[in-house]
Amino acid sequence: MTRDLFSREISELQDEVLILGSMAEKAILDSMEALRDGDIRWSQKLVEDDQRINAKRFEIEERCIFVIASQQPMATDLRALVSMLFIITDLERIADHAEGIARINVMLGDEPLPRRLGYIPSMADRSVAMLRDSLKAYIEQDTALARQICEADDEVDRLHDRVYEDSTAAMIADPRTIQRNTYMLWTSHNLERIADRCTNICERVIYLVTGNMEEINVSKY
Repeated sequence: MTRDLFSREISELQDEVLILGSMAEKAILDSMEALRDGDIRWSQKLVEDDQRINAKRFEIEERCIFVIASQQPMATDLRALVSMLFIITDLERIADHAEGIARINVMLGDEPLPRRLGYIPSMADRSVAMLRDSLKAYIEQDTALARQICEADDEVDRLHDRVYEDSTAAMIADPRTIQRNTYMLWTSHNLERIADRCTNICERVIYLVTGNMEEINVSKY
């Protein structure tokens, strides 16, 4: 494989990473919309569609491993491929958390639910923004943007705590709401983990550019 062909392979792999990222983003948005609407059938379809995301992750992984095995890249090229392997793992996990939200909606069934969902939609909006920014930082190799993601993660953590406080208060006030509020806590946890996965991606961006591993996923909150 010539240098030009190798560079083209890396570029094509990055495009595939962005496709996987868009699939993960759509999974979050769709699972949240289905939850807000109480659309159980849609949620069931989203659970089934997660297999497509898994398959895309494995496809990219196999191509990365083939390039590493066949070309034995050095230094920056190797970091690019290794970073890609970690990033696609986090993207697939993000989609798993979105699937978790879809499963929660299925479990809710006909259980009454305030479809405004309190702070949860705001958590989803911030998590999606973090996902977009983390992929932007990856493609542009922007370490400054990658570091800023940690600040957004703190806000998601704060909202997660508000959901916990509100849900706990509701359970105490009316024990009949324990089940539905427990499901809301699970939804909030999935969104909080999505935000954490985005900061993992940003840590890999810093590694890709500098060659140094830094833990930026440490909440200041």
